[in-house]
Amino acid sequence: MPHKTRVVESALLAKGFRFRDSRHRQFYYYRLGGEETGVFTMLSHGGNRDLSDRLVAKMARQCRLTRREFDDLIRCSLSQQEYEALLVERGIV
Repeated sequence: MPHKTRVVESALLAKGFRFRDSRHRQFYYYRLGGEETGVFTMLSHGGNRDLSDRLVAKMARQCRLTRREFDDLIRCSLSQQEYEALLVERGIV
């Protein structure tokens, strides 16, 4: 299932990720308790295009999620609290 760039960006920001811009990429770092966790993903600059399945799968791995969990995170059926619980359960944070 393809996702639009702006939908992904909006969902990440709503789930506790913070934006940091660089020259060619937009980085999104996950913060917990006011501190960066080491969990991050990135998007290229560019309009509201569909992201390829390959890129979405890579973003899911960067966020330490399965592809299905990442889809749920973007569609908002996985809440920020549930995402944090998964990261804690998996020993990532």
